[in-house]
Amino acid sequence: MQTIRKLGWAAAAAAALMLMAAACGGGGSGNGGGLYGAGPATTAGGAAMGAAVDLRDTKLGQTLVDAQGRTLYLFEADAAGKSTCHGACASAWPPYLSSGAPQAGTGVAGGQLGTIPGDGGAQVTYHGHPLYYYAGDSQPGDATGQGLDQFGARWFVVAPSGDRIAG
Repeated sequence: MQTIRKLGWAAAAAAALMLMAAACGGGGSGNGGGLYGAGPATTAGGAAMGAAVDLRDTKLGQTLVDAQGRTLYLFEADAAGKSTCHGACASAWPPYLSSGAPQAGTGVAGGQLGTIPGDGGAQVTYHGHPLYYYAGDSQPGDATGQGLDQFGARWFVVAPSGDRIAG
């Protein structure tokens, strides 16, 4: 009986460790591809394409999203096209990265897109704001990071104008 109990606890501990490893694993790399299990975008020839920025109609209005519909955020602590989110912050708020020039979807001002050097590659910017995902969003369309005050400032979804949506 004692041996069975020990095996049960060992199995439970192993399962907990696997769940923790899976939860900590896909922080978002490449062009944002690691988040939610999506792979990086490539062309038929295998060369990486730039990250896409599109619009999505939400209860907050039209907001910026990636090509898979995942919500993009700005961080109020960022200034003058420079990211201030690193380390633990970047784990909770992974930067939206691109391996080429960012691509504008319908309704997105292509002239407002750019990149800056970031943790792990070129971070996509819009209207000068570095763009991020929120690790707490579990599926496309989620905006659970909206208005959160974390890592010294607030986080907001982004309007097509490039301004924060405070709603």
